[in-house]
Amino acid sequence: MDNLAELFSLTGFSHLTWRMLVMWGVVVVLFYFAVYRKFEPLLLVPIAFGALLANLPTQGLVNLPHGEEIGGLFYYLSQGIHLEIFPPLIFLGVGALTDFGPLIANPRTLLLGAAAQFGVFATFAGAILLGFTTQEAASIGIIGGADGPTSIFLSNKLAPHLLAPIAVAAYSYMALVPLIQPPIMRALTTEQERKIKMRSLRKVSRLEKLIFAGMVTVVCILLVPAASALIGMLMLGNFLRECGVTERLNKAAQNELINITTIFLGTCVGITMTGEKFLRAETLMILGLGVVAFGISTAAGVLMAKGMNKVSRQPINPLIGSAGVSAVPMAARVSQVEGLRADPGNHLLMHAMGPNVAGVIGTAVAAGYFIAQMG
Repeated sequence: MDNLAELFSLTGFSHLTWRMLVMWGVVVVLFYFAVYRKFEPLLLVPIAFGALLANLPTQGLVNLPHGEEIGGLFYYLSQGIHLEIFPPLIFLGVGALTDFGPLIANPRTLLLGAAAQFGVFATFAGAILLGFTTQEAASIGIIGGADGPTSIFLSNKLAPHLLAPIAVAAYSYMALVPLIQPPIMRALTTEQERKIKMRSLRKVSRLEKLIFAGMVTVVCILLVPAASALIGMLMLGNFLRECGVTERLNKAAQNELINITTIFLGTCVGITMTGEKFLRAETLMILGLGVVAFGISTAAGVLMAKGMNKVSRQPINPLIGSAGVSAVPMAARVSQVEGLRADPGNHLLMHAMGPNVAGVIGTAVAAGYFIAQMG
């Protein structure tokens, strides 16, 4: 019996805790949404598998083994988050994948992206009222931008102890855009407003796009230097896309680089989801505040579009206001789907990409502002 007991103590079964078992249930839910509901599977599958690894009695997975100076693979991969490497690399890929033409062709949609940031600052204030510190509140509020890399970038600087729930909330709500946004969009608009058809966008030249990328880089970094890494890499990726002479680099940024970084970033985020850190009352508060932030951001964009129609000769379909959150391009696709539901001939995708791109820039600037004030 003593030998059996000693053998059992050498296995991982003796180190299982109830928190680990509960987190297995969380992992199953994440896998369900990713695999069967197909909600952002490229993000949720690595996160869920990382969370599974985090809640098994592994040895030397993230921390250095006792008395050792050399760690394992995930120890070094996790430094990509702590050293702020992965989020800017994701932005490089996003820039390479995104056409800024719709925003340039209709610059007033920049206001819709700016309006969506209202959810960030409203939730920031709400989190403070609930007892979070200003640094924690800022990290929670940025969830309203529906931008996972930016949420990770900001929380790593201001509230690293909340990185796991904030990252999971941000990526989960990005994945749930098709479920969360439509009811809000329909509640705030009339059927007639949803049927508004917008004029076709003009063709934007390559030179305009290159000048835009350069100008945004200079202006944003001069205004908010703390956002340099995110804005700089976003615009570098877009410059590679539009300049026409770096096709190999552009394809690498669009495919291999962003895919590899997504695997590492998602898995490393999941590994932070240990039961001891995740199963806390504040986690539920963060998840609740996150969905409130996202809802306010969606509503603010729609209401801004409705307000602009009061003073504009060229009407804007309010549905594209919801794309002011920076979940690219999913939020724009939701605007398209809702527009087609109201009128099968109403195509809003390209129009919605304007506020969608503006939301990416706006959320990065908001994060830079918080870092400058509180970092």
